[in-house]
Amino acid sequence: MSSSSAAPAAKPPMRDALVAAAFQLFLERGYEQTTVDDIVALAGVGRRSFFRYFPSKEDVVFPDHERCLADMTAFLAASDAEHDPVRRVCDAARLVLGMYAENPTFSVQRYRLTKQVPGLRAYELSVVWRYERALAEYLRGRFAGRPDGTLQADVIAAAVVAAHNNALRSWLRSDGLGDAGAAVDHALGYVQRAFGHATERAAAPAPIGPLPAGEAAGRSDDVVVLVSRRDAPMWRVVQELEAALGRA
Repeated sequence: MSSSSAAPAAKPPMRDALVAAAFQLFLERGYEQTTVDDIVALAGVGRRSFFRYFPSKEDVVFPDHERCLADMTAFLAASDAEHDPVRRVCDAARLVLGMYAENPTFSVQRYRLTKQVPGLRAYELSVVWRYERALAEYLRGRFAGRPDGTLQADVIAAAVVAAHNNALRSWLRSDGLGDAGAAVDHALGYVQRAFGHATERAAAPAPIGPLPAGEAAGRSDDVVVLVSRRDAPMWRVVQELEAALGRA
């Protein structure tokens, strides 16, 4: 005769059990008042098991960032020349959002805890810096050889992180309500509009010689490169320059 009782629920993996135990204690006692010994006792494992998964108590607060950073790095490494670089780094930032959106309750709890503990805020800043560096390294490779390519890469990477974090924190402050994806898309849209065309212009070769007079007059923000003989008299150089600017 078969038993009618339901099968016992499977235990969560040890790593997940440690994270759950840690946050239960953080919420009940406070972060500073909770020790690693307290966490392993509640999870029913030994200290060695804790440090097999987490180098420190701070790491248990951010358990998925290493995986997410690896996913982002792999995503960028899989890019090719056909991918628009600005759009690509924006899409990479959306991988981070996906990590937060997987478990809104946990993400909101972590956000509140991080605001309360200065050490965790510093830890979070170091994590954010690593994401920004990953984006910048990819862009530096794409912009190699351009004037100010490294500067462009660093500025765009910082802008992507700032836009993403602005939308993410607004979502977290709302207790995870609303559409986080739409908020991040809206914020990253500013980055794409601000820098997408700028990177295209940077990739285009600079004009050599004078522009046609009509075109030069209509493009007052262009840079004119004038090529002249070294021994040309100054009046000839001025004449050529005036022609390039459409003032002849």
